[in-house]
Amino acid sequence: MDRFDAMQAFSRVVEAGSFTKAAETLHMSKTTVTQLVQQLEARLRVKLLNRTTRKVNVTADGAIYYERVIKLLADMDDAETSLSGASALPRGRLRVDVPSPLARLILLPALPEFHARYPDIQIDIGVSDRIVDIIDENVDCVVRGGELLDQSLMARRVADLQLGVFAAPSYLARAGTPQHPRELEDSPHRVVGFLWARTGKPVPYALRNGSEHLQIKGRHVLAVDDGNAYLAAGLAGMGVLWLPRYMSHAHQARGELVPLFENWQLEPMPLYVAYPPNRHVSLKLRVFIDWIVELMAQHAPLMTRQVD
Repeated sequence: MDRFDAMQAFSRVVEAGSFTKAAETLHMSKTTVTQLVQQLEARLRVKLLNRTTRKVNVTADGAIYYERVIKLLADMDDAETSLSGASALPRGRLRVDVPSPLARLILLPALPEFHARYPDIQIDIGVSDRIVDIIDENVDCVVRGGELLDQSLMARRVADLQLGVFAAPSYLARAGTPQHPRELEDSPHRVVGFLWARTGKPVPYALRNGSEHLQIKGRHVLAVDDGNAYLAAGLAGMGVLWLPRYMSHAHQARGELVPLFENWQLEPMPLYVAYPPNRHVSLKLRVFIDWIVELMAQHAPLMTRQVD
């Protein structure tokens, strides 16, 4: 039995809650993963996992052992990257999930610089606005806008996205230019609804002008759950948009979007990198998060100093 492979198999089964899912992420057969865990239990003379036909649960002894194992595996990973010379560069595979507009407009155009700096890191990027189960899907980190509701995750706030309200000229020509945000609640105006993954519903936006504070939701005939589709719908004149400034700059410069309510202030949207709570942060993940912080400082810097 290779003890390293056995510990890795055990830790992945605990995280995935399934031998099948663990085998998929390790690119092993389910039989191999099962045998490795059984051999580990035999060596330790301790039952690490309770198995049923429907689920796998870690035992009390297994939970204690798991905490030691993940730290040991992470220390081994860091030890391999701490050698002198070229091998000191972090290496390995990172699985990341990011919102589609952020990937298209900011992250992917900047990745050549990251790759030049860290050529031995392989990044597998999922591009979506859906809720990602970091543990079950074996994702190293996700980048998400808005307040995080899952308090079990570790998170670092990496940016404050400045928001604005916009509409396409075709929409304004048809519906007229609203002078006050409250007009968006009345006919003939419409917004493009964005279906947030965590609720499946549009949410109201907060605006402030001096002492006047509003929560505006608006009425929609179209709602979508993807950032790129949301922008495309607004450009097509389907309604008013609430956009991070990084998404609106180019279209505003070309006259494809017109800013509205410029005397009103919108609460910035926080942007977080979140990752599993029980894993030691590997060197490759640390440098990726630091790079995201560095990258976002150019586009949407934090408004106040954050304590991580």
